[in-house]
Formats: sequence, C-alpha cells, structure tokens
Amino acid sequence: MSADLNAINPAINDEYEVRLSKVKLLRDHGIEPWPLEVPVVTHIAKELQGLRDQVSEQEFTEKVTISGRVITKRLHGKAAFLDIQDKSGRIQVYLNQAQIGQEQFSIWEHALDVGDIVSVSGVLFITKVGELTIRADSLVLLSKSLHPLPEKFHGLTDVETRYRQRYLDLIANPEVKDRFVKRSQIISMIRQYLLDHRYMEVETPMLHPIPGGAAARPFVTHHNALSSDFYLRIAPELYLKRLVIGGFDRVFEINRNFRNEGISTRHNPEFTMLEFYTAYEDFNYALNFVENMIRYAVQKVCHNTVVPFGEYFLDFGTPFKRQTVTDAIVEHGGYKQDDLTENKIDGLLTKLKIKLANKSASYGQKLFAVFEEVAEKKLIQPTFIIGFPIEVSPLAKRNKDDKNIADRFELFMAGMELANSFNELNDPIDQAERFKEQAQAHAAGDDEAHHYDADFIKALEHGMPPAVGVGVGIDRLVMCLTNTTSIKDVILFPTLKKVI
Repeated sequence: MSADLNAINPAINDEYEVRLSKVKLLRDHGIEPWPLEVPVVTHIAKELQGLRDQVSEQEFTEKVTISGRVITKRLHGKAAFLDIQDKSGRIQVYLNQAQIGQEQFSIWEHALDVGDIVSVSGVLFITKVGELTIRADSLVLLSKSLHPLPEKFHGLTDVETRYRQRYLDLIANPEVKDRFVKRSQIISMIRQYLLDHRYMEVETPMLHPIPGGAAARPFVTHHNALSSDFYLRIAPELYLKRLVIGGFDRVFEINRNFRNEGISTRHNPEFTMLEFYTAYEDFNYALNFVENMIRYAVQKVCHNTVVPFGEYFLDFGTPFKRQTVTDAIVEHGGYKQDDLTENKIDGLLTKLKIKLANKSASYGQKLFAVFEEVAEKKLIQPTFIIGFPIEVSPLAKRNKDDKNIADRFELFMAGMELANSFNELNDPIDQAERFKEQAQAHAAGDDEAHHYDADFIKALEHGMPPAVGVGVGIDRLVMCLTNTTSIKDVILFPTLKKVI
C-alpha cells in the first residue's frame, strides 16, 4: 500500500476534517472519491427484493449491480455489512475480505463512511437470519460524503433543519420521500385527466407588466434593460383568457404563483396552481368536471375514495355537497336567515369582532367576511360553495336571475379553500367599470385590489366566447391527500427567513 490507512490522525475530533483526511488517503491509493466514470446499474433495490423467492446459492447466480447511498455500516472482523439505499428502497450488502481481497477490504473498512454513494456488484443470497443480501465482489466509490447523516435511529426531526436541508430530510425520513412521490403522482394524474378531455397545456409569463388575475399583493422586481418594474405573477388568468380569445377553447397551466403575503401552515408566498379555461361551457359544467377530476386523481394515487386527514376521513366517493354562502353561515354559524339581512349585518360584524379594511364595504363584502369567519373552517368534507356576492368576484359574470351574486363556486375541504371557479366576464364595458372600481380601491390603500389592465380590455373588445375558468391549489390538495397539516411539508423548498 502507498499509504497507511490506519494513519488517520486520532486527534482530529471534527467529523468533517476526518472525512477530508480520508479523501487524501483514498487518492493515495489511486481511488478517486468523485470519479468521472459511472458503472452500469442493472437493478434497483425494490426489483431485487422482488426476486427474493428465486434466490438461493444454487438457483440464483446472475450478477447484479446496484448504486445508492450507504445508510449503515457494520464491521465483523474480516467482513462487513452495509445497507444501501436508492430511490426505491434499501438492500443489504455483504463485504468479505476473502471475496474482494485484503487490500480492497482494508480500504473500505477504514475509508468508507455512512453517507457515501457507492456502486456494488455481486450475487444475491439469503443470510442465516433470512435477509436478502448482495454478496459483493466489487465496490466502487461514486461520491464521498464529507458530512455525517442525521442520527440513524431517530432520523431528522428538527423542523427547521428539515425545511432548510430537504435533501437530508429525504434521506433520513422515508415517509417524507413517499409524500413527494405522491405529490408528483397527483399532478401527473390531474394533467392526464385534462389531456384526456382535450385540454391543451400552455405556458404563460411569470413576469407581468401589470399585476392581475387575483386580489393579492404582488412581488415587485425591476428589469434593467427595459428600465421598467415588473411583477411576479399572482395568477395566469388574464393571459389564459387572451388565449381563449385567440381561439384555444380548452387551455390549462400548472405552474407557480407568487403573492407577497403572510406565511402560515396554509400559505406560502410561492405556490403551485392549476388554472384551466373552457370555452362554450359554464360553471355548472366546471362543478362536475372538478369533482370528477379530483375523484379520478384520488382513486389513481390513493387507491381508495376515502382518505384520512387528521381526525377525519375525507370521502371523495360520494357526490360533493353544494350550498350557498348564506346557507353555510346558517348551518355552521348557528344563525337564522333573518340575522343576515342588510339591516343586521353590521351588528353581526361587531358581535364577531370582524374589522374590514374597507370602511365603505358593501353588504356583499360584509356577508362574505362573516362566511369566512364562521363557516369556512368547518367545511371538512368536499363542499362546493356557490352564491358569492358580486362585489367579491370582480372578474366573474353576474347571475342572470340575481344581479347581486356571481355565477361562481369555491371548493372547500378540511377547512381549506382548494378551488375557485366562475363564468368568465366577457363584457368589456362591464369589465372596464370593475377595473376602475378596483383601481380606485387600490389608490385608496387596498394593496390587494386589481390594477386597470387596458390591454386586457382591448383583447376583450375583440370578442371572448362564453367561458368558465377554474383555479385549483395543488399544494392544498396534496395536503388533503397525504394527511399533512402544514403546506411546508408538501413543498420541497418552502419559503423561509434568510439565515444571517
């Protein structure tokens, strides 16, 4: 040997420094800790576990090669056992000095650490205690880890570390990895359902010259070459409607929205939304479509139509409940219809200690504030709320029978709003008036009010067909289907305060 592997300085207490010294020793022995060449993988751990019934030293002699991270390392004299974890699971590896040679065994005995990524080749066998194992005849180091993994028995439990170092969270906590696999599957099933129903996937701008499409405070940035401020999009709505005007009758986008608002267990400034638009259909069509689409995704991903969420079981198999804003207040707030009249609504606001930012709020805005206070959090089972006041629906068409309400619904479950939909306003004159009202509110200090978008009005003036639009919060849907109570646990890299 060109260097003594036992010469690692025992006075070095810092794990990082110890591992750096092993890098030097590996290179002294002609082993590159981060090699350029990568061995060909023949199997993943889950596939090997599926071969268990075929395995015996006499029956299964096919050589296999697997790559993954060393999760545990146990030395037994001239032998060692490793647990290797790849994307599909774990499998045990048996290293024996007689099999790989004294020099190689000594190298891996001293210089291989938990956390290192390796490629192992050998044949399968069953140990005396009944564990499927690879008897290795070669081990190749693919990437040296310079830091230890989280404590192996208790995993990574510190919440702040889990969010800031998600890679460690995924390594240490298999249930976290499974949750994000399920998230990917949910999005894939929703996308497939839309494609199967003749919707076309599109991409619209993330940088907007005018914020719009939702009532929210935007993030502002500056483009140096154009010497102009732009806004991270709060919603793709107005661009998707432009595409409907252009002749794309069914369009959808699954992508990020950004809202400069508070952070909570249900809110992240950067979040994923599905928005889709259907020409020549109305919100009754959208009600049924959204229900069927979500049920399809639940069945495909959860393999059941009843899924646990906290102390509840969410039932996606039965028809979703439908009720008006007023009826929801009566049912969940314990009030009578007579308590919600225009003459009594101010007294109810005072009783509930609800303070509105807009001091000249309309009756409809006050009614909706009561709904948010007394009913929203009690909507556990999938429920469509309809009959929204027109004042809180600035982009929606009015109901033909009652001009005070919009043809709109929101889907709630687990006490959260998951979807919003309405018959799209395609009257450019009405839309211009509503933009003016919103612009006035913005000028009066409402940072969440819409700006006046003259270009969108011009697009509407060219004629937009009757259409219905839907927005679905993907993160909250994933929360409901993975029994997760914090949005940070379904976003791989949630927004966190900078560490100074």
